[in-house]
Amino acid sequence: MKKYLLFTVFVSGMTTLASELAAGRLIGNVFGTSNLVWASIIGLILIYLTLGYFLGGKWADANPTAGAMYRILAWGAFTIGLVPYIAGPVLRSAATAFEALSVGIMAGSFIAVLILFCVPITLLGAISPFAIRLSVDDTSKAGQISGQIYAISTLGSFIGTFLPTLITIPTIGTKLTFFAFGFFLLIVALIGLARFASQREMIQLIWMPIVLVIVAVLSAGQSLKNSAGQVYETESAYNYIQVQEQSGFTLLKLNDGQGIHSIYHPDTLNYGGPWEQFLVGPYFYANRKTADVKRMAIVGLAAGTAARQATAVYGDIPIDGFELDEKIVEVGKKYFGLNLPNLTVHIGDGRLNLDRSEYKYDIIAVDAYRPPYIPPHMTTQEFFEVIASHLTDDGVLTINVGSVPGDRRLIDGLATTMGTIFPSIHIMDIPGTLNTMIFATKQPTVRENFSANLIALNADPNTNPLLIAAMSSTYVNLKDGYTTTTVFTDDLAPIEWIVNDMVVRFVLKGGLEFLQ
Repeated sequence: MKKYLLFTVFVSGMTTLASELAAGRLIGNVFGTSNLVWASIIGLILIYLTLGYFLGGKWADANPTAGAMYRILAWGAFTIGLVPYIAGPVLRSAATAFEALSVGIMAGSFIAVLILFCVPITLLGAISPFAIRLSVDDTSKAGQISGQIYAISTLGSFIGTFLPTLITIPTIGTKLTFFAFGFFLLIVALIGLARFASQREMIQLIWMPIVLVIVAVLSAGQSLKNSAGQVYETESAYNYIQVQEQSGFTLLKLNDGQGIHSIYHPDTLNYGGPWEQFLVGPYFYANRKTADVKRMAIVGLAAGTAARQATAVYGDIPIDGFELDEKIVEVGKKYFGLNLPNLTVHIGDGRLNLDRSEYKYDIIAVDAYRPPYIPPHMTTQEFFEVIASHLTDDGVLTINVGSVPGDRRLIDGLATTMGTIFPSIHIMDIPGTLNTMIFATKQPTVRENFSANLIALNADPNTNPLLIAAMSSTYVNLKDGYTTTTVFTDDLAPIEWIVNDMVVRFVLKGGLEFLQ
């Protein structure tokens, strides 16, 4: 019995952690994957486990039999397998509430989904203390046995940390991840009942896997969201990815869907968003021409909107696109015209891969920020030093960052940090959006250079109209400066603190939409 008991503890630990990570994705598809969301998930699951440990110890003392433990395990496995299917209608309602900016429904849905995990996680938490009670037949070895069981459970948790993230969620999706782990654990429980209790007890619960299979089959093919104009959805190791069609435009949305990460239309390249503003940075230098731009890098390529615009304006210049999520690139090729012969895509962390690049660039565009998803390691003095080392002598860095009305702490912090590396900083707010572009030049530059270049390029019939439109918008919306504040470093970059406070205040006032 002992070997199978240890195997049971291993699988239970694996399922518990897998469920926690899958819960993050299930909820994150609608509510986002900010650290606020993750803190809520992890915190409540720890509470449920605490309750399970307490109840498991009491139940084990009251009925120290393998049959009792495996019955508890069966119900825990069965309910964990059902979670995504029960949560589906609630999450779809929440997704609709997001689009309608109904904060009350969103909050209620979030709480309701988290409560769904109370029963299965509490029951799974009861297994380890129950297993210890069943294993201790010599009190002189109680410490050794409890340590062994917790070690086996933790090893299972370690495996459960990586399996859903790296394998099951990207290949079979979140719902089937819950189903697979729950179903496997349920089979373990039923076999345990048959071996250590009775065949009759096992047969009494044989309906559980049958119900799980039926529910999974009936739910097959249902979309996670029912957003208007949705044409495609998928999941990767990093994101829930959604493609929508609206008024002839193809939109890329991720996770909570509050932001457009890429946009495509076969008949236009001017989208009135941040992407075209990446083109204008070089013209803060005096007497610049389009032919002076020889190479470009985009950190946060997404589905390639900025790369297509740059190719239209600057011709077939080499562009290095850095994108963390390979599936987003696949979606870009299928729906967003991301098939540019001059574009080289590098999959992986943008900072790391840019640091490894052998090239220097005239333009480096950073499009990897959107509150509340801002990677701190891409906001620091050390990151901007990497960028400066990969710019030509008259190169320019441009970053796109979201803000909220009346709160420029994030913009000021980034500009202050960039200002320790770059001699000139220029800032413009994109009209009609919550986006701000920050331009940093490697040599001192002035606003007057930009206006002179705009006049000269506008007089040149060979200049692409997209560039003129983007430059005109930039010039009209340039800000006078920024407030000097905290310098972000790899050691201390309080991005989460700033962004969480910004977002919470904004959402409580009824705002939600951030453009990427």
